[in-house]
Amino acid sequence: MDNANIKGGQAEDNILPGESIIEQPTPKTFGAKEGIPINFPQKKWNFRVCDITGFHIDSTTEKLFRVNAVFAVISLLIAAIGAILLVFTRWQDFHILSSVMYYRIIGLHGLNALIFWIVFFEIAGLYFGSTVVLNSRFCAPKLGWLSFILMLGGFLLTNTMVLIGEADVTMTSYVPLKAHPLYYLGIILFAVGALLGVALFFGNMVVAKKEGKVGKSFPLFTYGLMTAAIIAVLTLLSGALVYVPTFLWSLGLIGDIDPAWYRLVWWGMGHSAQQINVAAMISIWYLTVRLVLGGSSINEKVSRSAFLFYILVISIASAHHLLVDPAVSSTWKVWNTSYAMYLAVLASMIHAFAVPAAMESAQRRLGFNKGLFQWLTKAPWGNPAFSASALAIIGFGFIGGITGVIYGMEQTNIIVHNTLAIVGHFKGTVV
Repeated sequence: MDNANIKGGQAEDNILPGESIIEQPTPKTFGAKEGIPINFPQKKWNFRVCDITGFHIDSTTEKLFRVNAVFAVISLLIAAIGAILLVFTRWQDFHILSSVMYYRIIGLHGLNALIFWIVFFEIAGLYFGSTVVLNSRFCAPKLGWLSFILMLGGFLLTNTMVLIGEADVTMTSYVPLKAHPLYYLGIILFAVGALLGVALFFGNMVVAKKEGKVGKSFPLFTYGLMTAAIIAVLTLLSGALVYVPTFLWSLGLIGDIDPAWYRLVWWGMGHSAQQINVAAMISIWYLTVRLVLGGSSINEKVSRSAFLFYILVISIASAHHLLVDPAVSSTWKVWNTSYAMYLAVLASMIHAFAVPAAMESAQRRLGFNKGLFQWLTKAPWGNPAFSASALAIIGFGFIGGITGVIYGMEQTNIIVHNTLAIVGHFKGTVV
């Protein structure tokens, strides 16, 4: 019965093995005038059962999160190629790029690493966490494809403008540097598509709740992704706020844009884009513990509270990008790089203890209790899901996270500003 193909009790020959058509309950509502019940046609959804996790996966959802994940990896590949070219240019024995091409590739590398890679992958994660993990369906597949088409169009348009030399403004594109209008249009299209994808994530959560797929609360993984989605909304709205007027300015439709205003709002997008990755990555760690070890956070309320701290403070703790900016007050800089930063770090410290604690408690329940570290040495290192998460905790959590805390404070930031230390921090956080 597990792999039976069912449609109204009859076997279907045109459904792939391992898939089934699940008929959803017929929704009812009332006509606006007559008060007569209206029965909508039943919708049928193709599901397959995952052999490993037991999740019921809607085939439409699977295509959507796969295609977004594929283009996330393509974006990362472009960024990696750009990084190699930049390294062999700074290495004076090779110096393969001209000065113009060097800064052009810096822009290409930054956009694909910080914006396209992160957002494509997070959209894939949002779709997965709001459907597959909840054994639920996708709320509006056509809108999901529209979201992807907009993002893909923006991705292609922006990268093309950079490569043909029409957007030599680097990643931040600070005004008064001006790119071709299509460059700004590409970023706007990408942002609109991503915002639509985030909206669909919330729509999927509503559908899952209404159809009884969720109990009193959403799983911790989905809750963490909800945090990432809220931060994504703030990030993308900041991007729209800064790029729409810049697009109009590039067309000559409005006058000059205040550079100080541009820098402040741009980093509302640039800084927060990394924090989408933070919330989503930590959510994945919790999911890995659950799926691989059968464990969970030893105190989910505390873990959920830590995610809440991210929403409240992590987006505003971005002053370290503007510490040498004369247009921003010292009071604002000090508050952001101290109290706001401390609250964000507190949230990360909670997760830094909660995730390994969840691993240890799960392993000890499985009987690995000898000494202090048998739970760690006997962990399923041969399982790529676990080993990849452990590597991410070391690279992303410790290297990227600790350097972020150090470099984000005012005293140390002034010292490492515009040095390769910042590049090293970015590599830890983004990848």
